[in-house]
Amino acid sequence: MASSDLEQLCSHVNEKIGNIKKTLSLRNCGQEPTLKAVLNKIGDEIIVVNELLNKLELEIQYQEQTNNSLKELCESLEEDYKDVEHLKENIPSHLPQVTVAQSCVKGSDLDPEEPIKVEEPEPIKKPPKEQRSIKEMPFITCDEFNGVPSYMKSRLTYGQINDVIKEMNKAVISKYKILHQPKKSMNSVARNLYHRFIDEETKDTKGRYFIVEADIKEFTNLKVDKKFHVLLNILRHCRRLSEVRGGGLTRYVIT
Repeated sequence: MASSDLEQLCSHVNEKIGNIKKTLSLRNCGQEPTLKAVLNKIGDEIIVVNELLNKLELEIQYQEQTNNSLKELCESLEEDYKDVEHLKENIPSHLPQVTVAQSCVKGSDLDPEEPIKVEEPEPIKKPPKEQRSIKEMPFITCDEFNGVPSYMKSRLTYGQINDVIKEMNKAVISKYKILHQPKKSMNSVARNLYHRFIDEETKDTKGRYFIVEADIKEFTNLKVDKKFHVLLNILRHCRRLSEVRGGGLTRYVIT
């Protein structure tokens, strides 16, 4: 056997022996009290880092959704701008020209035999009635979302929760527009809904804005399923709504 081959063999054996020693020393580390505490601390820090990474992933998803929405809005504004520019450059020639009437006429220009026409003042228009404001549910902030326990959030994202708030606000607005509408202007469908809304009122909901599951099905595309009730728990936790039960109904009151 050549000396170089012997040296390589010795080196290989020594490397294996060194790996075995390192493995044995690492196994013994877990048994020493001082090192065991360090390992536990490292494990806790790894869990914290993992939670931070999960939060970062949710935030990135929300920012991506916001970025996509802004891109769509920007494209829509550009199309509107092009339409306005096109209309501006292609005003039809047959449209009447705006003329300024003279505010006074000289006495010499008047025909003494022609009767003077006196214009009657236009009747004063009554100012339109102010529309009654409808209370809506504020969106969840990032801090509030981060404060929701993990077991409650499950796999729900920040954007999904605010999408549900948007839909529930749509139901609230649709309901109370009917309630604020004059009865004479209602059609049969609106009148039936109006009477249902009145029947669902209780002394606990007087002066407060609320909806029920029937309103959610009537005015939104939300599915009232297990996932929806998980979202309701989060909204109650964040104090966006409360529940008033009675008469076989659950009323979701905007807080």
